[in-house]
Amino acid sequence: MTETHPSSPLAGQPRRATAHQGTVILLGSSLTIVGSVMIAPVLPKLGAEFGPTTPQAAALIPLVVAGPALAIALFAPVAGWLADRFGRKSMLILGTLLYALLGAAPSQLNDLSLILVSRLLFGCAEAMVMTCCTTLVGDYWSGAERSRYIGRQVVTIGVVGSLFFVIGGATGESSWRTPFLLYLLPLLLIPAMALVLWEPQRAPRARRPKAAFGRGILRSMAVAYLLVFAGMLASFVVPVQSPGIVVALGVTSSTLIGLCAGLGLLASLAGSILWPVLRRRLGTRIVNALLLALMAVGLWLLVHAGSYEAVLVAVVIHGIGAGLLVPNALAPLLEYLPEATRARGVGGFTSCLYLGQFASPLVIAAVAGPVQGVPMAITVFSHATLALAAVWLVLGLRRGTPACEAGSA
Repeated sequence: MTETHPSSPLAGQPRRATAHQGTVILLGSSLTIVGSVMIAPVLPKLGAEFGPTTPQAAALIPLVVAGPALAIALFAPVAGWLADRFGRKSMLILGTLLYALLGAAPSQLNDLSLILVSRLLFGCAEAMVMTCCTTLVGDYWSGAERSRYIGRQVVTIGVVGSLFFVIGGATGESSWRTPFLLYLLPLLLIPAMALVLWEPQRAPRARRPKAAFGRGILRSMAVAYLLVFAGMLASFVVPVQSPGIVVALGVTSSTLIGLCAGLGLLASLAGSILWPVLRRRLGTRIVNALLLALMAVGLWLLVHAGSYEAVLVAVVIHGIGAGLLVPNALAPLLEYLPEATRARGVGGFTSCLYLGQFASPLVIAAVAGPVQGVPMAITVFSHATLALAAVWLVLGLRRGTPACEAGSA
């Protein structure tokens, strides 16, 4: 009798994904957060080495962390097209290989400009990995099971990010080059990707309908893209601005400043864990209103905090809302996107997510000029976010029961 592999279907039966495929995809998804957090602690050492010899080092060194986010935003739509054209699994394996090699490249470079170029190319590899992993979640699962994996994806990214933030700082004590070598670790994932994952079956090209987005799909894409972009604008304000606000309150301990950032991350994980229950009970639109309201209140409390403890409360409230954002925007999109164009739709979503992250400090800086200061700019931003939450609340109440609108954008 022929033995059938658990992930290999009998003739005529579709394959059913299990925890094996889920584990590989979740670990692959976590590579994007590792791309930035692992080297953030060694930026001062980069400055000490290249600052005296490199013109514009003060401007270039922050881009070593922020540059990949911009590259992801610009390249993710291309990555989605490649995945639709050549296959999700093959592009994921290629992206992971490039991620490891380009991620480790700065450890062998002695020129800050070349390091920055390698980091931008590294961001393109990150875009391939994230787009393909998220698309495979849509390919392998559906309904409630897909929602569970979307939630697990966000939680895994947060947990792994926290872990490698500590690991990056510890390994960077001796040299700024050492953390970059850790980017070679994903090479261990490639054999698992090759053995455990499979390429979703698609109709032969001659019989495949033309890959086009209908009006309803385009509307769902536009809603998801605008929501995640606006949400990331509000979400990224806290990690960028809270250290300065804490210092202005007289707190100079790096441990307490780090605790503030860590608490925000834990709160976002709590939001991601709560998301499936809230979406099932309230529906997508009401959860959109809730998450935007939480972020708006958190931002307002942040700039009006009179003590360190008040800042922590603001960070927790904001973090819970931020943790709800990505899964609640992504889940309806995956439900609407057809298989033939799913990766392109996910690529656009990934692009908007990272564009919002990259643009957030720029928007705050632009608003700060006319309103005379960053605190007032954040206050204005909190009011705008609250107004957007009110719009979603009205839409949710008009739609009706949660069961009717849980799957809609």
